[in-house]
Amino acid sequence: MSEQITHPTIVDGWFREISDTMWPGEAMTLKVDKVLHHEKSKYQDVLIFKSTDFGNVLVLDNAIQVTERDEFSYQEMIAHLALNSHPNPKKVLVIGGGDGGVLREIVKHECVEEAVLCDIDEAVIRLSKKYLPDMSKSYDHPKVKVHIGDGFQFLKEYQNTFDVIITDSSDPEGPAETLFQKPYFELLNDALTEKGVITTQAESFWIHLPIIKDLKKACKAVFPVAEYAWTSIPTYPTGMIGFMVCSKDKSVNVKKPLREISSAEEEKLYRYYSKDIHAASFVLPTWVAKELE
Repeated sequence: MSEQITHPTIVDGWFREISDTMWPGEAMTLKVDKVLHHEKSKYQDVLIFKSTDFGNVLVLDNAIQVTERDEFSYQEMIAHLALNSHPNPKKVLVIGGGDGGVLREIVKHECVEEAVLCDIDEAVIRLSKKYLPDMSKSYDHPKVKVHIGDGFQFLKEYQNTFDVIITDSSDPEGPAETLFQKPYFELLNDALTEKGVITTQAESFWIHLPIIKDLKKACKAVFPVAEYAWTSIPTYPTGMIGFMVCSKDKSVNVKKPLREISSAEEEKLYRYYSKDIHAASFVLPTWVAKELE
């Protein structure tokens, strides 16, 4: 009989996500059906468990990254907000996103000729292929190329190459901290083509407004267009997450999709995203809009 895997975040059959620095005073708990895998990779603690109600769950450094039940709202929004804010994206780069979910969304766009993923941790890719098949199936797509390495270093090698760059990062502590600072956005800007667009994970306005304000400021210093959008997702802290959507083309209004498909096509391709949701995601609660002005 195989030995049962234990993990300090799992107590009495419940996984508990607690962070005194990132979401003080609150916790997310999910009931565990079975722990599937645990390892310490070169960069982080990787835990995968099957939950009773949210399917398989990927946890990095004790923070939920994806659950099979609700991942699509995040993956679709971070991908299509960017892709549909570009007139004709052919070459797309994902920094992070080792679970493959963002790649899965990118290759839905027929105009895309190449989707490159750069993730620092091979363990995330390897384990997603085993335990998150619906996301990682994108690795088999002929347009997909994978690079294992540091996103910062990878970007330094490219000038005017990518039409869209999507940063699917974890929170701004530990390995992902530099991905929230101005030098990173300057690298992104250099690697983009003339009308290039980026999206980047940008935290929850309920608990991270100071981080978001700094992030918007860093983006504004580099891009003529920088807007904050958000999506609902039950298993992220506060039940929502935001994105910065930026364009090098000052004439573009990222709040309205530049390209769209019929509602019937949308229904076939997407479970969350639509042209209406695209526009609605930039509508902010009064106090947030005021702070971010």
